[in-house]
Amino acid sequence: MSVNLCIDWGNTLVKAGLFEAGKLTASFSYPSHDAHIRLVDLVEEHQPAYAIISTVSSKSSELEGMLGGKVKKLVVMNDRTPIPVMNAYSSDTVGSDRLAMAVGAHSEYPGKNNLVVCLGTCITYNFIQSNRTFRGGAISPGLHMRLKAMHEFADKLPEVGLDGEILLLGYDTETCMRSGAVYGIMSEVDGMVGEFKAKYPDFNAVLTGGDMAYFAGKLKCEIFADPDIILKGLNIILKHNVPQAV
Repeated sequence: MSVNLCIDWGNTLVKAGLFEAGKLTASFSYPSHDAHIRLVDLVEEHQPAYAIISTVSSKSSELEGMLGGKVKKLVVMNDRTPIPVMNAYSSDTVGSDRLAMAVGAHSEYPGKNNLVVCLGTCITYNFIQSNRTFRGGAISPGLHMRLKAMHEFADKLPEVGLDGEILLLGYDTETCMRSGAVYGIMSEVDGMVGEFKAKYPDFNAVLTGGDMAYFAGKLKCEIFADPDIILKGLNIILKHNVPQAV
């Protein structure tokens, strides 16, 4: 049985998934600086027949060249790649990862108005209506971006990481910065999900992205965590463009 390889190359993390007969059989996550050599080893070990890559980085170009010579068909996804849903986004610069999330959510939860919240370098809110139409959503700074921005744009604020206490009521500058970043995102996601839920019936929300595990147990809203929703969407898009990639 042939194997499909799906790759989501983000700014910080690169995720890869192997699919057989439409089912995700294995998934992998690598830091972007180490991803190329790890993915080369993955291809050599599993020898996929078909592959798709979605990327927001130019760093994947070397990998794309390698994959083109190793698989029967490689789909390098962009905003013009045919997808099995309607794209009503008015800009031609919508990220292919956002489209893949929408496709994955619609497949997993058909008949629902789905909002996919991706907690990555940026936070993206990706809304696909039950009639298979991707409408867009919102984009805001992610967790690490918020902490870094406070340090870079305010002269007296230190560089703060997530190691250390995270309290609602910060008692010094570092704990206040962590509180603002973490609780700010929690309130934002809860609020955005609540706004969409109030406006659209038959509503469903999905949480994904590199920081998903950090926030999954902290949110008040009803939201399903799925770290592989992008990979699932990519596999559907691959099969849509390459019918033999079952």
